[in-house]
Amino acid sequence: MTIHKVLLVDDEDDIRTIGQVSLSRVGGWQTVLASSGADALAKAAAERPDLILLDVMMPGMDGPTTLARLRAQESTATTPVIFMTAKIQKQEVARYLELGAVGVIGKPFNPLTLPTDIKKLLPST
Repeated sequence: MTIHKVLLVDDEDDIRTIGQVSLSRVGGWQTVLASSGADALAKAAAERPDLILLDVMMPGMDGPTTLARLRAQESTATTPVIFMTAKIQKQEVARYLELGAVGVIGKPFNPLTLPTDIKKLLPST
């Protein structure tokens, strides 16, 4: 799978900032930022990212709810989603995969390896 554009969804400014630097400078990808589930739905439909990195715990609409809404939108129904969360115990990861995520990345993530970590989770072409 080729990635050109990534949507990073997180309610924390620091995570968005570090993530954007990592994804754009280390990964070489165009990065679009969203700070909430509702923001993510609008930006995903408008920007058509190749991949969505989605925080699990956000106020208002959480990650799993946002994922369900993304799947219900025709424009994002098949866009790969990777959850980002501090909760990476086996049963939690299994639940996120059952919800339709292609993988889970633990927080805090390493900005120098984040693009490589993402590529490892995606189906290769």
